[in-house]
Amino acid sequence: MIKGLYEAHLPVSNLARSIEFYKKLELELAFQNDTLAFFWIEKGRSWLGLWETDQVQTPYHPSLRHVALHVDKKDIEHAKEWLGDKGIQIKTAFDFPPDRQPLVLPNNPHAHAAIYFQDPDGNSLELITPLRLDVEEDFPMMSLEEWSKGGRV
Repeated sequence: MIKGLYEAHLPVSNLARSIEFYKKLELELAFQNDTLAFFWIEKGRSWLGLWETDQVQTPYHPSLRHVALHVDKKDIEHAKEWLGDKGIQIKTAFDFPPDRQPLVLPNNPHAHAAIYFQDPDGNSLELITPLRLDVEEDFPMMSLEEWSKGGRV
């Protein structure tokens, strides 16, 4: 019955500024009014709602104010440059500084490559792709470059 996640929502303090930021990510604006904008992540399948509110200062926790956006495996290798070309800075995540990202998350029995950044309100954004699924192997978190050199991809 459930086919996927259709929408997620984030608080923003300035809707116009946030709209410009998410357009830089090449997301298509689907709907807008005075306090709300929706961007298609995958048209007709999933979108992201941005709500202008004074509740933006809710402290960050991974369960709040975080959205992970799926990208293709071939694109994650160039994500740092793609974001940099748009003037978007990578943030340190799991003690991995920007120069060591994308990183590989050891979610045994799965492995995912991810890179982390923030929108203008500090909402946590992630570009992520599965590298492999259902393979039992414990390994430490590492950079995608280290993973690739180890022959794991």
